[in-house]
Amino acid sequence: MSSYAGFTRLCKGLAVVLIGGHIVVQILPISVSYLALIPAKTIPFGWNLITAGYLEQSILGVVVNTIGLLFIGKLLEPIWGSREFLKFIFVVNFLTSVFVFITSISLYYITQEEAYLYHPISGFQAVLSGLLVGIKQIIPDQELSSLKIKAKWLPSLSVLVSTFLCFFTGESLSYVPTIIFGTYIGWIYLRYWQSKPETKLRGDPSDEFAFSTFFPEFLRPVIDPIGTIFERICCGRRSEASPETRGYTLGGTSLPGSDPIEASRRRERGARALEERLAAERLAAAQRTEDASENV
Repeated sequence: MSSYAGFTRLCKGLAVVLIGGHIVVQILPISVSYLALIPAKTIPFGWNLITAGYLEQSILGVVVNTIGLLFIGKLLEPIWGSREFLKFIFVVNFLTSVFVFITSISLYYITQEEAYLYHPISGFQAVLSGLLVGIKQIIPDQELSSLKIKAKWLPSLSVLVSTFLCFFTGESLSYVPTIIFGTYIGWIYLRYWQSKPETKLRGDPSDEFAFSTFFPEFLRPVIDPIGTIFERICCGRRSEASPETRGYTLGGTSLPGSDPIEASRRRERGARALEERLAAERLAAAQRTEDASENV
């Protein structure tokens, strides 16, 4: 595994895949018909449910998604581990494609618009949106100086901006569904499915990572019932204990490690990893400055 100061090997490898996919599209435009998600062709070309997420059709998509992958992966992969990081990417990419396929077919039957069947959809933005949820989970209160907002609002801001843009440009219709599905599938994975070897449990049941935290405070009383539906579908009932001790239950007994303490520890590890990475980068910058002054 690479150090915090550098990009990880896995992320660099995935970046090569994204860049290579874009080059293939430029050289062989017909490859889009076989690798992008085209709902009318998904049967029998079922592999496009996987390949679509790694196929960038525009240079802007390559630049944004590659840079996002490298920088976010540099923080998350050392904390999650390479295997879990890759598993997250695969699951979010695949399930996003499945839901986009189902949505496109449904919209076609409702509207009879063939564009829903034949418009090629692809790009890594679904996974990148899911990774932003990982940032929300690990360092929610870290303020991004350039944007003047806390990290926990990044996924919501991404969904909001992409949805707003879709009213002004037709191109956004190609990626808005993938951003929305990628964001909330990423949350479902981290909330209910992610393995925790240290506790032998799955997910993050803390109140600070509830579904309603994607929305402003005044909307949460309305949103919380939706979160309850997710809870019942994905993990069954929760204990009726106080918020400080509430966790997943088995036979009415709170499981060890399922309380918010584990979530707090994970956020502390995330903040510590970020601090170490920033310190290493500052040290490297200072060293370069010193070397440059010596050369002068």
